[in-house]
Amino acid sequence: MNIDHIVLWVDNQQHSLAFFVDLLGMEPVRSDEFAEGKTSFPSVRLNESTLIDLMDRSAAPKVREFTGGEAGGAPINHVCLSMAASEYAAIVSRLAERGVELKSSGAGAFGARGAAEQSAYFNDPDGNVLEIRHYGEQARPLGQC
Repeated sequence: MNIDHIVLWVDNQQHSLAFFVDLLGMEPVRSDEFAEGKTSFPSVRLNESTLIDLMDRSAAPKVREFTGGEAGGAPINHVCLSMAASEYAAIVSRLAERGVELKSSGAGAFGARGAAEQSAYFNDPDGNVLEIRHYGEQARPLGQC
């Protein structure tokens, strides 16, 4: 299992992007698309398989709609774990057996390896929002986003 991406609430996405790129030396991802208004947030690459997304805090109400969590206002939106399709299926099954409600984000959600084949959100016992996903056989190789 790996961390796919972490979403941080920020007040100024450009300022935060500059901080992570200029001060921490991370590679910007989709920063041009963000500047052109083609995507709602920029990201930075933590390593070859992990991104940090920089989400405007004003998006919190919209995020609550699809995650089902009380993420708005918390410093971290959610943590996403990527895994093999078989591991994803096993976890989904175990969560369902224990009555944990899953909210699917469907196919094609963007992450560190491109578009995911499937992903789902749920809350841990403390109310933290977690996402699990797999990229299927058509995923881009690591490092090619």
